[in-house]
Amino acid sequence: MDQYTLNLLVVGASFALYIGIAIWARAGSTAEFYAAGQGVPPVMNGMATAADWMSAASFISMAGIIALSPAGGYQQSAFLMGWTGGYVLLALLLAPYLRKFGKFTVPEFVGDRFYSKGARLVAVICLIVISVTYVIGQMRGVGVTFARFLEVSTDTGLYIGAAIVFAYAVFGGMKGITYTQVAQYCVLIVAYTIPAIFISLQITGNFLPPLGLFGSYAPSGGDVAFLTKLDQVVVELGFTQYTAYTTSTLNMVFFTMSLMIGTAGLPHVIIRFFTVPRVADARWSAGWALVFIALLYTVAPAVGSMARLNLTTTFWPNAVAGEALGGDPISLEAINTDPNLSWINTWKNTGLLAFEDKNGDGFIQYYNDKSPAMEAVAAERGWTGNELTKVDNDMMVLANPEIARLPGWVIALVAAGGLAAALSTAAGLLLAISSAVSHDLIKGSINPNISEKGELLAARISMGFAIVLATWLGLNPPGFAAQVVALAFGLAAATIFPVLMMGIFSKRINKEGAIAGMLVGLIATAVYIFLYLGWFFIPGTATLENTPANWLFGISPASFGTVGAILNFGTAYIVSGMTKEPPREIQDLVESIRVPKGAGAATGH
Repeated sequence: MDQYTLNLLVVGASFALYIGIAIWARAGSTAEFYAAGQGVPPVMNGMATAADWMSAASFISMAGIIALSPAGGYQQSAFLMGWTGGYVLLALLLAPYLRKFGKFTVPEFVGDRFYSKGARLVAVICLIVISVTYVIGQMRGVGVTFARFLEVSTDTGLYIGAAIVFAYAVFGGMKGITYTQVAQYCVLIVAYTIPAIFISLQITGNFLPPLGLFGSYAPSGGDVAFLTKLDQVVVELGFTQYTAYTTSTLNMVFFTMSLMIGTAGLPHVIIRFFTVPRVADARWSAGWALVFIALLYTVAPAVGSMARLNLTTTFWPNAVAGEALGGDPISLEAINTDPNLSWINTWKNTGLLAFEDKNGDGFIQYYNDKSPAMEAVAAERGWTGNELTKVDNDMMVLANPEIARLPGWVIALVAAGGLAAALSTAAGLLLAISSAVSHDLIKGSINPNISEKGELLAARISMGFAIVLATWLGLNPPGFAAQVVALAFGLAAATIFPVLMMGIFSKRINKEGAIAGMLVGLIATAVYIFLYLGWFFIPGTATLENTPANWLFGISPASFGTVGAILNFGTAYIVSGMTKEPPREIQDLVESIRVPKGAGAATGH
């Protein structure tokens, strides 16, 4: 059976499973559409939460950024630390209290806690901006995966993915999405770990990728550590040492913190904790989600590192002997005739990989042509520049099994896993958007007397419009999937996380402070991002060049969410201190959320 047919069978079977589950778990009420009837067990909710959150950025893009970062792979560990650390904050500081409040959405909590429809409306705006930005990365992941494995254009892949999401998200709601995400988690974790185990055995002889990462390089007979070998290969080709630390400490700290508090403030993740029966289950759900996430995140650094070595040694075959510049790089003839290298032309056809024989010698020289150390070598050998002109970060995980010459069924499984990761998160985001529009905007402000049937219809229609918008924006994303997602985390860090923290832990913050804080955090972060990336990511509209030399105090756009959060907190406290304190019943509400009724009665405290 050829690879294309195998891909169709595996991916088609996974889609049939998702749609079948959605039909079986079709939402019949607003409670089921928004919160799955609040009857999801903690372990299952933890698995669904992991799938909801482990998006295309985690499955497809994160290891690619680790593999191909110009500054080396070490500093990209911030993605791992920030995204997993955020779940600790979520489990301890937010999830149980929000579940105890007992409502369906984040804006509903904000509106009730700050006794203001205006606060609820601002929260809706923040939620939509965050979710739309986030979903762009998912749609890109869908397009990239389809482009390679179904051999269609990236745009066509987007349209197919949007149709699949529409089929099971619009009708199933949170109930259908929850059980679909459980299946998607099983698919994506198996698809991620199986090829990683194969490749770890090939390169290090260790079947556990995390241990293989710090183990020895197998072809050396155990004399050379794997990471030492990788450093040798990339440095010899003029690239930055893979394990080097090259970013500023301030930017690293701010970026990690932005990802952490952004994770804790993601609306589509928070609403998952409204689906469990009890308050204690919300905390357990967060704990289980962290366990399920860790199964992938402990493997990702190994996947990225091994993918980088595999790619480099494919284009410089002699690099495996430590002689990357001692022999010839890969030839065009080999690319066109060797079946083991057919993946190169296949990925070239997707537009995510590009090469050009600039000097006409029949070989593809892959090296860092901006490295002063390589100038003399290039001049001596007649090289006219790096001829591997494009390697998209988002192709690395998907291409890794092909580069490593793994069996066809593994390649097909990776395709299904990438799609599962992207589609599961896209569905959660679209539900968050539709809930904000139908429940918080229409029912909360425009038409409070709308019937349950009418609200359910409005939710489905708004989700349909959200899918169309997400698909349109996904046609021209501002960066790699993980980069786009990092921007969404920054926006969540600057807006949702601070207002939830203050709403739960401060009785003094009033509606004026909350509204001002959210607006300042949102505007400051959005303006900083758009200065470097352009208005709504339209090419040519950025006013500043997106380079470290131009960043304010060396803080990148993806790291600015931490600054936005500080501005949010500061503004809220200053404005609240200058205005009237919240009503007594609101202060009592805050107290009841944090402290169970009757606590301390036995001891008198």
